[in-house]
Amino acid sequence: MKPTLLILAAGMASRYGSMKQIDGFGPNGETIIDYSIYDAIKAGFGKVVFIIKEEFVDNFKSIFEPKLNGRIETDYVFQNFDLKQFGIEEEIYREKPWGTAHAILSGRNLIKEPFCVINADDYYGYDSFKKMVDFLTTEATDSNYAIVGYQIGKTLSEFGSVSRGVCKTNEEGYLEEITERTQVYKKEDVIVYEENGTTYPLSFDTPVSMNFWGFTPAVFKLTEELFKTFALENKDKPKAEFFIPLIGENLVKSNKANFKVIPTDSQWFGVTYKEDKPFVQDSIDQLIKSGTYPERLWK
Repeated sequence: MKPTLLILAAGMASRYGSMKQIDGFGPNGETIIDYSIYDAIKAGFGKVVFIIKEEFVDNFKSIFEPKLNGRIETDYVFQNFDLKQFGIEEEIYREKPWGTAHAILSGRNLIKEPFCVINADDYYGYDSFKKMVDFLTTEATDSNYAIVGYQIGKTLSEFGSVSRGVCKTNEEGYLEEITERTQVYKKEDVIVYEENGTTYPLSFDTPVSMNFWGFTPAVFKLTEELFKTFALENKDKPKAEFFIPLIGENLVKSNKANFKVIPTDSQWFGVTYKEDKPFVQDSIDQLIKSGTYPERLWK
C-alpha cells in the first residue's frame, strides 16, 4: 500500500495577510503545494489529504481537483475547535486553532496507511519525498517513525532571523531531542543563534526540523491522549499551541517510539511575510531553469 501525504493547510496566515496556501508563486500561478504534490507523486505517494478549514473546501477543490484528477487520489479533512470529539466536555475559549499536532488528528478516521505530514507553505524538494517514501514502505513501524533533518544553513531567510527546531541525534542517527532556537541568523558568514543576549555558533549542516514527519496510524491514538492532557492543562492560555515536535519529544522520552532523522541536503524555502513572495518566485524560476521542474507543472 502506497503511503499518504497529509498537508497542513488550515493555518490562519495572519502575518502574510491572505491565504498563502493557495497563493500563486509559479509562472502559471502554481502554489507551493503544487510543487510538493508533483514531487510526492514522482516519489511514490498514493494519496493526498488536505487539512483545511471547512469554509475553504470549495476554494481548494476548484484549484486542485482539475490538476490532480487522474494523477493521485485526493481527500479533505477539517480542523475545528470541537473538543467533544475527544471526550472533553468543558468549554474552552480559543482565539486560534490548537496547532499542528491537533491538526493531524483530523485525519485519524480517514488514514489507514503509513503517512507523511508537511506544511502547505514550505518548499521541501524531491529528495525528501523520495527518502520518506522509502522509509514509510520499508522501515516504518508503530514504534519507528521519522523526521527529515534539513541543514540549517539551507533554511535561513534573507529578511531577518528565524526560529528553528535543532535536532540532537545519537550515534545511530535517531532523535534524542528537539530544541527550539529563536533568533537564528547569519552573522559575518557564521550561523548563530541568540539566547539571553549571547550569541552561539551553529555549524552549517546542523539538522533542523521543518515539519516533515513520517508516521503510521498508531500515532493518532497516542496523540489524542497527549492532546487531551494538553488542552486541559492550557485551558486558560488561549494562544497555547499543540505542535508536532511535542509528540516527538513525548514519545522519545517515554520510550514509546523512535524517530529516525533522515538527512537531506535539499534547499528549503518558505513564505511567512508578503516580502518573501519575490524570493520564493525567483527560487522557483531557478528550479525551472535548472530543469528540476517543467515551466508548466500540470500539462
